[in-house]
Amino acid sequence: MARVTARRVQLFDQLVALFLDEGFAHLTLDEIAARLHCSKSTLYTVAAGKDDLVRAVTVHFFRTATDAVEDAVAAHADPLQQVSAYLEAVGDQLSAASHQFMEDLAASTSARQVYEKNTSIAASRVREMIVRGVEAGVFREVHASFVADAASNTMVRIQQRDVYKATGLDDAQAYRELAALITTGIAATGAPLPSTT
Repeated sequence: MARVTARRVQLFDQLVALFLDEGFAHLTLDEIAARLHCSKSTLYTVAAGKDDLVRAVTVHFFRTATDAVEDAVAAHADPLQQVSAYLEAVGDQLSAASHQFMEDLAASTSARQVYEKNTSIAASRVREMIVRGVEAGVFREVHASFVADAASNTMVRIQQRDVYKATGLDDAQAYRELAALITTGIAATGAPLPSTT
């Protein structure tokens, strides 16, 4: 069983790498199987068809990315550093995605729904960190719900490709800029700002 699970994870990792690099809209199941040196029947063990496969791969990508983002947050005790680490880590995870992948993601109903769900979860997580930081007196007296709402709306605009269309910033760059904007805005007077490098 462990061997089957390990093979399944390996297959998903290979699919994620392929999709992030090239996108997926132009690929058929036959082409995907050939590129991964596996049989088409192997692909059918993880999905009933291409749409299901795209959704499953997108879920795997965001699940892995979420783990990496939370690891980045856990490395910091300071709430300001945590907010910065969270948003920058989201940007880091998205930086592996090609422009074609992001365009295909936006055009695919099933994959877009996964991204929308993860964006909503991420926005709630940022809201939680901001509210906690204000309540603890670590952040200056900002209206926590307003800042969190502004962050959430920007995250949705990033996900919907509106920020890219308006500014030319890809999703990863946009998340890094959002991290700098929010942490500068909520930092208590005299508090050291987190590094953006």
